Amino acid sequence: MDYNSEYSSAAAGIGAGAITIYLILLVLTYIGLWKVFEKAGKPGWAAIVPIYNAIVLIEIVGKPTIWILWLLIPCTAPIFGIWLINLLSKSFGKTEGYTIGILLLPFVFIPLLGFGDAKYLGPSAAEARNGFNNPNNPFGNNPFNDPFNKPPTTPGV
Repeated sequence: MDYNSEYSSAAAGIGAGAITIYLILLVLTYIGLWKVFEKAGKPGWAAIVPIYNAIVLIEIVGKPTIWILWLLIPCTAPIFGIWLINLLSKSFGKTEGYTIGILLLPFVFIPLLGFGDAKYLGPSAAEARNGFNNPNNPFGNNPFNDPFNKPPTTPGV
């Protein structure tokens, strides 16, 4: 096999360019995550510490710290990771569409969250703490949705 062809040097250049672009996008994502942490009142440096950043994210969204175990177990990590990202976007007043954006293009949407005009509204998981007496109840507190909350009727009349 000939390792001195012009194709091997071209492949090395393409590989070096891809690695450079990847590192630039990674740095951009972590800078945005740093700003997200600062907006939420947490130390920005926590974004670059590997497991501690997950613990701080869990605190930002208001979930119990035991979630770190769910994030470390390989079969549950993707589910809880997506849930955590969804709660993060909701903590800043964003929708599920923004969560999809963070999942697909984190190097765009995380810096937008950090440097944009989004304000930290508080832990979004606080909605779940209040149970079904919460006005943010996903089933709604509309009395017209209750089939038992109707005036009595006489059958056959």
